[in-house]
Amino acid sequence: MKSILGIGNALTDILAVLPDDSLLNTYHLPKGSMQHVDMETGDKIWAALKPLGVKYVAGGSAANTIACTAIFGMPSSFIGKIGDDELGLLFKSDQERYGVRSTLLKSEHSSGRSMVFVSGGNAERTFAVYLGAALDLVPEDLKPEYFAGHDYFHIEGYLVQNQALIRRAVELAHEAGCVISLDMASYNVVESNNAFLHDIVEKYVDIVFANETESKAFTKIDDPRKALDEIAKLCKIAVVKVGKDGSWVKSGDEVHFIPVWPADTIDATGAGDTYAAGFLYAHALGMPLDICGKVGSIIAAKVVEIIGTKIDIPRWRAAKAEIRELIGQDGK
Repeated sequence: MKSILGIGNALTDILAVLPDDSLLNTYHLPKGSMQHVDMETGDKIWAALKPLGVKYVAGGSAANTIACTAIFGMPSSFIGKIGDDELGLLFKSDQERYGVRSTLLKSEHSSGRSMVFVSGGNAERTFAVYLGAALDLVPEDLKPEYFAGHDYFHIEGYLVQNQALIRRAVELAHEAGCVISLDMASYNVVESNNAFLHDIVEKYVDIVFANETESKAFTKIDDPRKALDEIAKLCKIAVVKVGKDGSWVKSGDEVHFIPVWPADTIDATGAGDTYAAGFLYAHALGMPLDICGKVGSIIAAKVVEIIGTKIDIPRWRAAKAEIRELIGQDGK
């Protein structure tokens, strides 16, 4: 089985379902956005969330993806930075539980956290992120031996707060011969780093994952199908997810629309991360492009049925059975 390495912000997700938008308005958090906050603001929001009831889950976009590839059976590794504290220990033990081989460097700052607000009838997610120790991951931390022997390298767009880090990472991954995938992460991150992302995608990235708003921010094109065409000009495989409507995948002249897999959605947190894991797993098996998209859709459908990003055992069993049947139908 081919192996994968991920790099990203080592965060603990603090999940809360909001009864209305008042908290978002109080802290000037646009619905559906990802906003960075300082420690003081982060502490205030955390205190405001506690009476609502919160759930703590080790997270971070790339870490979520890598945990899923490990469960699929891919040898999976992760690079991140944590603090010497309770949240850092939680993150480390969670990765070990899923079989991820972690290189978790230590910082003097507290471990990062991502406060995730689920609101509205379509379970839209809004993020307030205090990066803490995760922000201390720097290019000098990266060593060629971390990348050696891996077939895939997955990077989250949230890391563009440190462009030098991303550039060093993709350079080392390219030198190691990895297939490089990038999850765009958030439309406002894309908007503020558009030129840099274009440069990285064109020079290094093989597979791009974007949702509808991220593809629009990246290409300046409203239509996700047309945005797909633009992204596909820059890389080998482009994926544009259109939420409950499904996803588009394109490589060269080959284009597929992937319908959404049936699910009883209650929380969309982690859907993009798990879609990427399913897609990359199928790609590592040599599956056709449309099957890669369908495997991504199957596993994403499981995570939206639970609060948070960690799929329970019954849903994992169901997903694996559905994927085996799908791959069997493809004659592989």
